[in-house]
Formats: sequence, C-alpha cells, structure tokens
Amino acid sequence: MKISRFFLFCILFLCSKEIAAQYKFSGFANTENWSGDIYLSLIEDYRQLSGIYHEQIIKKTVSDSTGYFSFSGDNLPIQNRMYRIHIENCTKETHKPIHFNGVCPESKEILFIANNKDSITFPFSFDYEMFCTIVSTSEKSNSFIKVDSIIDEMRFAFASYRSEANRKLNAKKWLSTLQNYVSTQNEPLAELYVYSFLSNKTNDLHSYYLNDLKNHTYYDELLSRLQEKYPNSPYTIQYQKELAADKFLINPSTFSSTSPWLLVVLFVLLFSVFLNVLQYLSYKKKKNNLGGVEKKLTKQEQKVLDLILLDKTNKEIATTMFVSISTIKTHINNLYKKLNVHSREEVKSLYSNK
Repeated sequence: MKISRFFLFCILFLCSKEIAAQYKFSGFANTENWSGDIYLSLIEDYRQLSGIYHEQIIKKTVSDSTGYFSFSGDNLPIQNRMYRIHIENCTKETHKPIHFNGVCPESKEILFIANNKDSITFPFSFDYEMFCTIVSTSEKSNSFIKVDSIIDEMRFAFASYRSEANRKLNAKKWLSTLQNYVSTQNEPLAELYVYSFLSNKTNDLHSYYLNDLKNHTYYDELLSRLQEKYPNSPYTIQYQKELAADKFLINPSTFSSTSPWLLVVLFVLLFSVFLNVLQYLSYKKKKNNLGGVEKKLTKQEQKVLDLILLDKTNKEIATTMFVSISTIKTHINNLYKKLNVHSREEVKSLYSNK
C-alpha cells in the first residue's frame, strides 16, 4: 500500500512539473569589455532578426560579478519562437539617437529557437568569447548558429575568386546546402531563418534566390510546413505575403486581369459609377421638381423661402417683411405643403445642391 502511494506521488510530481513548465536561459557575459543590462527579446518579424528593437524586449537583467546572468519563468509561448539575447555598452542618454534605425554598433547578440520548456545555457568559448556557443535540451536551439557557420563558409568560397563565373557556380551549390541542412531539422523556423537571408534584397544572392523561386517548389512546400506547424502565426502570415510578392516580381503575367481579385475591384468600380449616376439623376429630378413647385409659390412665400435659406428666424423674417410673426407662420406652413417638407432642415436640404 505504501509502495503504491509512493509511485502515485512520483507520477503526480512528474505531471505537475510538466504542467508547470518553465524556461531558463542562462549564460556568461564578459564584464571586462561589456557592461550594462542584458535583454531577452521575442522576435515575431523575421526581418528584424538582428539589431535593437525595444518593442521586442520582454525581459531585462544584469550579470553578477562573475558575468553570470539568467532569465527564467513560465510566460513564454508553448510553441517554438525566435529569441535574441543581447548586451550593449550604450548609456541611457545615447539610447534613442543610436538605436533610431535598430542598429547599435556597441552590442553583442545571439539568436536561437526556444519555447516555454527549454533550458539553454550560453557558456564562454575560447578567450572568454561570449554568445558563440549554445548548450540546450533541444537540438533546434543550435540551428541558427549552424546556419551562420555555413554562410561564413559560403562567403569565404565567394571571396576566393570575385568573378561572376565563380559566383554563378557557387550560388546554386550554397543555396542547396543551406536548404538541405535546415530541411533535416524538421523546424520551419530554421528554414525561415535561411529564407530571410536569401530573400534579403540587399543580399548579393537575391537574384539567384528569385531564379530558384521560379524553378523550384521548395518555397511553396515551406509555406505548407509553416501553415501546418505554426498556423496563423506572424511568421506564417508574413512569409505568405512576401512569397506572393516575390512571385509577382518574377512573373507578373500570372496575375492577369482575369484574376478574381481584379474582377472584384472592377465590380466595385462599376458599382461606384452606377451609384454616382443614380445620385446625379436623383439630383436632376429633384431640381426639375423644385422648378415646377417654385412657380406655384406666391411672392411672399418666395421671400420667406429666400430668408429661410439665409438662416433667418421667424422674428427676423417678420421684421424684414414688415408683417406679424403669425403671418410669417402662415406663409411657412403654406410653403411646407407646397414643397412637401415638415421642417426648416428639410427645406435647406432640398436646396443644398441647387
């Protein structure tokens, strides 16, 4: 009986640990060269992977005398997201002008994939170099570092011979190398990291990316993987829009005038023109009717009408026409009947577009 209770206690303990999942991101900062606060950012725009964006920051801490720092809690998304930890040497006075464009020359950062259950450490590497190594309970946390190492190898290969022939030969090879590696990670966010690099318009490989997009289905397959694993996430929505824009860039003829969205726009324009025509015909009809009615007005009623349109009160109209207020009220009642209205506002609206 005691043994069964012990096992029950163990099961409940393990379950409670799973339910109350917590993350912990810890590491060391080189306090000799870097000082100040250390920030944890949640990145949901993959075009803002590198830099200082204050709207992304979710936590701040400081390192102790040994350089050790730690972020922990249970408030992160359950699914994987892109994160950045960075430290900077900027003072409070220089924050705004220096970070205006998200660029900070005096900063050090590391990017990684994580979720609310991951434990990740960022130890020193050689010569007390920080933010170069990741030790994690999840292999996917290291994906960005591996991609960066492949990109460094690629840049070395391109730099060996700065000819267009060498660039063309290497472009296809390295695009395939990057895509093949992230495909084996079973993590669309790692693929999105590569996509953000290749599709960057300031990148020398952008033209080769567009050619690859034109000839291969890899990018459509990536969209399917994102929609399956991260439906309705900012990553998926942003990628879907950018992919459609790039496809239009390489082949605008596929978006012909017969496309459904263009037909909708055409219908809206035609409907707008139709409403304008109806409004014009209604105005013309009202104007013609008013012309016939005005011929039936007496001279006194016409004067009263003119003064009403000048925003004159009954007393002012009576003074102007040298008659009593009761006489003016009689003229106004007759005027309302002939114009088929019930108030001054309706009279003014009839003549607002005349």
